[in-house]
Amino acid sequence: MSTALSAVVLVGSLKSSSEPSSSEVLGRQVLDALAEHGVVGSVVRLADHDIRPGVEVDMGDGDQWPLVRQQVLAADILVVATPIWMGQPSSVTKRALERLDAELSETDEEGRMLTSGKVAAVAVVGNEDGAHHVSAELYQALDDVGFTIPANAVTYWVGRAMEGVDYKDLDEVPEAVAKATATLALNTAHLARLLRESPYPAG
Repeated sequence: MSTALSAVVLVGSLKSSSEPSSSEVLGRQVLDALAEHGVVGSVVRLADHDIRPGVEVDMGDGDQWPLVRQQVLAADILVVATPIWMGQPSSVTKRALERLDAELSETDEEGRMLTSGKVAAVAVVGNEDGAHHVSAELYQALDDVGFTIPANAVTYWVGRAMEGVDYKDLDEVPEAVAKATATLALNTAHLARLLRESPYPAG
């Protein structure tokens, strides 16, 4: 019997885990939805780690990206959960994407990228427009570094512009968000299972 699929959520909140985060709330809801499809997972709050700028696997001098990278490469599914800041993914999220650029030159014995056959999805929260723009940026970056993007692989919530209500403060999950999260989980787990059973051919 094959082992369970696994997922890791990289939370790009600007705050450390000592503070509540709407991005982490939605990311954990994605994990809960994935669990319904036999996926086990964990969360990494990127701001808790000293991730140095650069595009190498290890930038040295106390760089903690290699610890995060190990979890990404060990998982079948990567979920990137980010807030929207100034219409963009957070700077913390962008730092992680820059570090994933190193995977372009990391290959297995058959010449495939180490991310080949891994599936990625996106969760976005904010109090302004831009969820589609942010997910498009993340999709392209994740595809560039070898991840496969399923259909409908995004869930998001965007509150009213110029107001102070955060996703984490909602009394209940909006129906549209719950539906998007459920679809993301269904499609992501399905594709990850297919790729595990039938990996991409070597080039």
